[in-house]
Amino acid sequence: MGKKVKKEVEPPPKDVFDPLSVESKKAATVVLMLNSPEEEVLSKACEALYKFASKGEENKLTLLELGALEPLFKLVTHEDPIVRRNATMAVGIMASHKDVVTHEFASLCLVHMAVEYNSKVQIFEQGGLEPLIRLLSSPDPDVKKNCVECIYNLVQDFQSRAAVRDLNVIPPLLELLKSDYPIIQLLALKTLGIISIDRETRVMLRENQGLDHLFKILETKEFNDLHVEALGVVANCLEDVDTMQLIQETGGLRKLLAFTEVSTLTDFQKNAAKAIAKAAYDQENRKILHEEEVEKCLVNLLGTDNDGTRIAAAQAISEMCENLASKQAIGAIGIPQLVQLLSSDNEEVKEAAATALVNLTTANPSNASAVAEADGIEPLISVLSAKRDGAVASATTVLTNLATQEPLRLNIQSHGIMTAIVKPLSSTNSIVQSRAALTVAAICCDIDARIELRNAGGLEPLVKLLHSKHDEVRRNACWAVMVCASDELTAAEMTKLGALDILEEINLSFGRKNNFSEAALEKILDHNLPQKYSQSGYLSPSNIISDGFYDYGQVKPGVKLLSLEELSSQELNDHRAIILVNVKSSEPEPTPSTVEEKIQELSTRTGISTSALRKSSKEKTSSTEEKPDSPGRSSSISKSSAREKGSRKGKGKKEEEKPKEEEIEPMSKIVEVVPEKALWLPPFDPFLMDYITEVSRTILPLPTTKEQVVTLAQYVADKMGGPIQRDKLHEFSWELHLSEIEYELKCNVVPIGKINKGTFYHRALLFKVLADKIGVSCSLHRGDYNRAWNEVQLVDDSPLGIPGLLLPPQVYIVDLMYEPGDLMKEGSAVADRYCRI
Repeated sequence: MGKKVKKEVEPPPKDVFDPLSVESKKAATVVLMLNSPEEEVLSKACEALYKFASKGEENKLTLLELGALEPLFKLVTHEDPIVRRNATMAVGIMASHKDVVTHEFASLCLVHMAVEYNSKVQIFEQGGLEPLIRLLSSPDPDVKKNCVECIYNLVQDFQSRAAVRDLNVIPPLLELLKSDYPIIQLLALKTLGIISIDRETRVMLRENQGLDHLFKILETKEFNDLHVEALGVVANCLEDVDTMQLIQETGGLRKLLAFTEVSTLTDFQKNAAKAIAKAAYDQENRKILHEEEVEKCLVNLLGTDNDGTRIAAAQAISEMCENLASKQAIGAIGIPQLVQLLSSDNEEVKEAAATALVNLTTANPSNASAVAEADGIEPLISVLSAKRDGAVASATTVLTNLATQEPLRLNIQSHGIMTAIVKPLSSTNSIVQSRAALTVAAICCDIDARIELRNAGGLEPLVKLLHSKHDEVRRNACWAVMVCASDELTAAEMTKLGALDILEEINLSFGRKNNFSEAALEKILDHNLPQKYSQSGYLSPSNIISDGFYDYGQVKPGVKLLSLEELSSQELNDHRAIILVNVKSSEPEPTPSTVEEKIQELSTRTGISTSALRKSSKEKTSSTEEKPDSPGRSSSISKSSAREKGSRKGKGKKEEEKPKEEEIEPMSKIVEVVPEKALWLPPFDPFLMDYITEVSRTILPLPTTKEQVVTLAQYVADKMGGPIQRDKLHEFSWELHLSEIEYELKCNVVPIGKINKGTFYHRALLFKVLADKIGVSCSLHRGDYNRAWNEVQLVDDSPLGIPGLLLPPQVYIVDLMYEPGDLMKEGSAVADRYCRI
């Protein structure tokens, strides 16, 4: 092992000063050390001076005479936190000496410190507010200025605001308003503006006659540089009803409104309008402001050149509209100005004006009419394309308010509202979506508006709103869908877009469904009666069965029916027969007057766009053709027709011989040639046509509804197998008869006129079909186990035998099986037995 070699210590560099420890016993030397560039020296020097000054008043005076205050003050903002802390401690202890210069520099130090939150907390916790408030009465203006500025910085925090109130800061601040120095007056007003946010402070201000000081400033033209800040304090005070009444009684409120109208300071006018808006939150304040005719002042402010003032005035008008008298007063003089602001280049101005018009026109037809008279409809519609969502939402609401009056609604519609509303419907803002849907609901009660919305592509975004997670959006969208579903074409288009499926899903959800979702679903189903009857098992008297209706049977909610074309093309199966109602024959060639109507109908049935069908109708003139019957089918149908012709005659009457044997068109496709798609039409049912003809001739002329119902019930029963004894019902082989017809037609779809043996649900359906044709009001109900029945409302004869005595109508169930024509009161044991096994 080798020896360990001892390392030689390297000598320090020649250009480095060797450390020197200095010990000083004189304060003057330490004061000089405050100018050192070394942080360690500065920190120790500040700490030594702090300890020296804390020993007595004489030491503080000595340090003041040695000029220690100025370098210490500079070190308060030093980068090093230890230096900064020690310097602050030294200045703070010296500030307790009663010397003006010390007060000046100490307060100036605190001004800069009070800007930071942590420093604010330390000043508050160290009890700094009390000496600062006491020094507001200092004879030195610099001390006053520094103290009030420091207090202003501190009261930004709510704890300090409460503390200065308890320390009675109001009197010295009001005294500062008399200062000869504008900066001191300004800082005092700013401080009052902050602390008067608290109600308790406003009470103290009023008790100390602070409002007199403030109005003296407002009345003095030379103090116009202080008017905005003084107004800010007054604005806070106006929130209190007691203060408002005091200002009114002393004439101050009238003066304030006069100052506002004639002032050349835009900030003053803007802040005055804001003050009115803030005060108008209170109902009593609104009454007082109305008594002073504040509406005239606000309308005048709408005419200024400053956008900020216009916005504030419009916002104040919105608040004042909560007072009905103010709403009327502003409506009489201010609506033209607000309408004019709708065309402003400033989006915020548009929004404020539109919002004011919302409040003016809500539940006020006269103001709504005034908007239209001021030519406000067109600019309102133009605002629908604005960039600010608030402006769009307010414009839609105003249009909705106007649309409650039919002449105004038609006027709005003539300006292309349905095209313009598409963009708001597609908005991502839930408020805009909700308001736009409400506008659609208000306007689309007119069929022309629904056509315009449909052509503008507005149905798709409207249906999408049904998916919204916002309750109000979903509710208003359901409302709009309900209104739009008033006509068949629009309802069919919305069904294609999925509205029916979405509404069914909504109504299955306990948390998402609403009254409008249920009504909207009902409305759409009213134009899709096969789906409605299969799903709900009910058709109301207003649900008129038309050609193309079919009874598929009961399905669960949410299950969508196949189309009649799809059902007719299925292979023959053992499921229950689909019963078809159709007496509309295929037209060889549509007349020019009905071409557009035909195109719309075909579009509804097939899903092909109307534009494609129009193009097809121009290019191809081939008429609707009937396909040849499949081999072996027509002969069987013809024989059946001939057999049934003799048996299907009215009671006690003979039908005239027909020159040509009637045939049911087989279920083969009847097509109209269009590009790349054959249009299927259901087959014509001649027997049902005969029923309708005969019923119209024999039953329609009967004098009373009751006679019509009874006779029609007997007629239906006769056509479907006659009366059946209750104990022989099981022997009535209607199932076999239906199976024979299905096999004969090679199809699961059976025309109702083809049925000779029908049970409850066949007879009830036929009764409803024929009743609808002759105008007898009745409903159709589906029960369990192939039961179905019809309900009618009839007025009974007077039980007292008094002629002309009006009795309320009673609901009866019509017997079509056992004793055809018998009427059973709803809820009776006989009726219950008829409807249930």
